[in-house]
Amino acid sequence: MNILAWIVLGLIAGAIAKAIYPGHQGGGIIGTIVLGIVGAFVGGSLGVFFSTGTLALAAPGFSIPGIAVAVLGAIVAVFLWNLITNRSAV
Repeated sequence: MNILAWIVLGLIAGAIAKAIYPGHQGGGIIGTIVLGIVGAFVGGSLGVFFSTGTLALAAPGFSIPGIAVAVLGAIVAVFLWNLITNRSAV
């Protein structure tokens, strides 16, 4: 059941991040889910780093603040993906 929750959190966070980030990202539904899951881990890890000062692989819980952290992480992931693939953000 935990995997299903991560898929749902990834879909929500990825869709919101793609809607907020300017430009066309593509990728379809699978890309959105993967982007959201990666974003959740990026956001959770950054949250742990800023609160404790240690770098650890963490993920936020399935809650409103958890979704917000996952969306912020997904926006960072979209930005990094666009840098890697050299696509324009406009």
